[in-house]
Amino acid sequence: MSEAKSSLKSSSLKSSSLKSSISILCTVLALCLGAAAAAIAQAAPDSENGRYALSPTSDGVLRLDTRTGAVSTCSNSAAGWACYAVPDERAALDGEIGRLQADNERLKAQLAAREPVVSGKIDEPMPKSDSLRKPELKAADGERKIEIPLPSDRDLDRMMSFMEKAWRRLIDIANRIQKDVNGKL
Repeated sequence: MSEAKSSLKSSSLKSSSLKSSISILCTVLALCLGAAAAAIAQAAPDSENGRYALSPTSDGVLRLDTRTGAVSTCSNSAAGWACYAVPDERAALDGEIGRLQADNERLKAQLAAREPVVSGKIDEPMPKSDSLRKPELKAADGERKIEIPLPSDRDLDRMMSFMEKAWRRLIDIANRIQKDVNGKL
């Protein structure tokens, strides 16, 4: 019986030492997993659920925040990954656009105050001749001059059509002659 008690005591000692060893092993494993997770989290910039788009560069990574549009350059140093915001030219452009819009509105207001709105009908009839055309000289004004009018767009189109047809006929004649010569040889 004393042997049974001593074997029971030794087995309980063994099981308690086994339990303590397992708990120590679990604690060490949990610490290692936590340290590994922290190292992995620090190994690269955050890309939680696709919020950031990452592009590799020669110095590290270029990070685009897809929610705000902010761009950062990230590099790995001895202290870990660090991201720095790229200077944003968008704010300067938005400021310039705002200034130009305000300037445009101010100029429109000045123009509206200066000129009354023109109604659909005017009192004077429109000139029937071309205002850019020079007045014709009469025989009494000096020498006699011959003025040749420029061809109209319709005349130019007709001339271009004639030239295209003539060119195509010339090419057709040259092709027929070449076929005849090649056929005889």
